Amino acid sequence: ILFDFDGVVTNTEPQYDIFFDNLAEKHNLGIDNFASKVKGVTSPNIMKQYFSHFTEEELAGVEREIEVFERQMDFPPIDGAIEFIHRLKEAGYKVGLVTSSQDFKMKIALDKLNLTGVFDIEITANNITEGKPNPMCYLLAAKGLNVSPSECLVFEDSIFGIEAGNSAGMKVVGLSTTNPVALLEDKCVKVIPDFVKFSVSEVETL
Repeated sequence: ILFDFDGVVTNTEPQYDIFFDNLAEKHNLGIDNFASKVKGVTSPNIMKQYFSHFTEEELAGVEREIEVFERQMDFPPIDGAIEFIHRLKEAGYKVGLVTSSQDFKMKIALDKLNLTGVFDIEITANNITEGKPNPMCYLLAAKGLNVSPSECLVFEDSIFGIEAGNSAGMKVVGLSTTNPVALLEDKCVKVIPDFVKFSVSEVETL
């Protein structure tokens, strides 16, 4: 069972929405709803795609802004997520974390959430060369767990993340924490608002 992080395990997306929209405005990118365009995208890919016209010094400054923000942000859990992860472990499932975030942020976040060492594999931006929607991250997780992609169930909230899971040949459950249900339901085997009413036994039925 593979989990994205932001918008799946923690409700950080509202913080990112404010930060990235403000970042785009501050640096005169001229892109409306910038935050929505970079959901699920790694920081290096954001820099490459939207800040390629910046000087090296300016790029380093933007990267510092992102890092400072991520080092001080809050990590409020999605309702029921942490309990669900622990129930999966108790039931004998292998669980993996597959995120576009960088190692430094995940070490802080997992420590704050008491999830350090809980995941059987952790794939971050530091492990991949192609970010979501490329399936590389999910295929690496399956390989690391020594399982077939078809045996994996993915929990995702972003469109790029859902595309990555599907492209990897995995079943995807969508979290309607970031996007409306109507946008997700034709791309996922199931859509849920959180994990409060989602039981471990339901995993077997998907």
